[in-house]
Amino acid sequence: MSLSTTLANALTGLNAASRGAEVVSSNVANARTPGYARRELNLSAQSLGGTGAGVRIDGISRAVNRSLLNDRRIADADSANTGQIAEFLASAERTLGQPGSAGSLGDRLSALNQTLVQAASRPDSQARLQSAVTAVRDLAAKLAEVTGTLQQARMDADARIGALADELNTGLGQIDRLNADILAERSAGRDATALMDQRQRLVDRAAQIVPLREVQRDHDQIVLFTTGGAILLEGNPARIGFAPSGVITADMTLAAGSLSGLTLNGQPVTATGGGGLGGGLLGAQFAIRDALAPALQGQVDALARDLVERFQSPSVDPTLAPGQPGLFTDAGGPFDPLTEAGLAGRISVNALADLTQGGAVWRLRDGLGAASPGATGDARLLAGLGAALEAGRVPASGQFIGAARSAAGLAADVLSQVASDRLAAESRQSYSAARQAGLAEQEQRDGVDTDAELQDLIAIEHAYSANARVIKTVDDLIQQLIGL
Repeated sequence: MSLSTTLANALTGLNAASRGAEVVSSNVANARTPGYARRELNLSAQSLGGTGAGVRIDGISRAVNRSLLNDRRIADADSANTGQIAEFLASAERTLGQPGSAGSLGDRLSALNQTLVQAASRPDSQARLQSAVTAVRDLAAKLAEVTGTLQQARMDADARIGALADELNTGLGQIDRLNADILAERSAGRDATALMDQRQRLVDRAAQIVPLREVQRDHDQIVLFTTGGAILLEGNPARIGFAPSGVITADMTLAAGSLSGLTLNGQPVTATGGGGLGGGLLGAQFAIRDALAPALQGQVDALARDLVERFQSPSVDPTLAPGQPGLFTDAGGPFDPLTEAGLAGRISVNALADLTQGGAVWRLRDGLGAASPGATGDARLLAGLGAALEAGRVPASGQFIGAARSAAGLAADVLSQVASDRLAAESRQSYSAARQAGLAEQEQRDGVDTDAELQDLIAIEHAYSANARVIKTVDDLIQQLIGL
């Protein structure tokens, strides 16, 4: 081997050692950087005319476990989905209130029952009659508060769906452009790993919005599919369409066409369950808007209907004419079963017994349809109102157990169902979070190991030193030859 060949070989070794040190430095510096994949320097022997010509740098690759990465992304989507649902149910449970807590739905029913009993014990007391009317008004206000909270949650979910759809469209467009940039960099022989890190971060975020899988193609290109089989990126990014509704009322549903669903490239696509774009943050918002909140609203409306029907019967108040509303009304008028949706937000005390609406509290004692006050000591109607509140009655609507229940029992059933759903959702969320953490930890273990990187750095330093020594030796020999 000639001196010039030896020198050239040593120079390629120095260059490879220098690049190796850069790779190790980058790995150690970015060990905790989200989306960063450990770099590996790819080397091979090169020859010239059948003679060894040192080492060739083939490029820098990213060490990624694709299967683990896809599993972790699906776990991210599941954790985000269950977390949002658990948070909504916890909020709904707080709005209903715990039994015995001031201002809860159960507390308002208990207060109404107590004030009716107290009024029946002193039917001549205007203060006690007024307290009973106030309790009716407070109970109606609580039902309206629950309705307002649920409909606000649906509007928030609807707005969030629009924002997530926009974010997903933007992310898919950026991933598509990065695909093109990576291809261009590779074609020019330049390092594109930094662009791949950026692309991975974008895919990670998209995977929280909707569960997806990444498939590797030639030349470091990727395509994206949802776990439900929808194509998000292959050739061109898909376009997700959604039209936010703004204001949502209890009677508005996706099935009726009053709320927008999702479209994929102009075609309707499901956003719930395991198909289409279901799952992830997007699926959770659709579940809240179209399933969870409406289901709870239906239960609260059924409770409101039960209250209306308990007090509108002539057997409770003989002074009522056919079709005339009782103590509770639907926005001041009679209740129509065909318009039950949203009743809890419209229920109100009958104006005939409410001083604030120009009524008279004595009608609570003598009958809403009475033309004039009766005997102040007659407590029969007040006792009947209290008995009607406590009587066992099978609700005409709602997903209840089908047994006769008092009004307080129905309210307890609503709260119990929400609490049970919340516990189940928190259990699913706990499992999802634990699985996500486990996969993320495993992914990190497969990532940058700083101890191993430092060991590689020592080997690189030795290689650099050896090549430098060869160059120094060749230089000394050349100097001796020149001096001859």
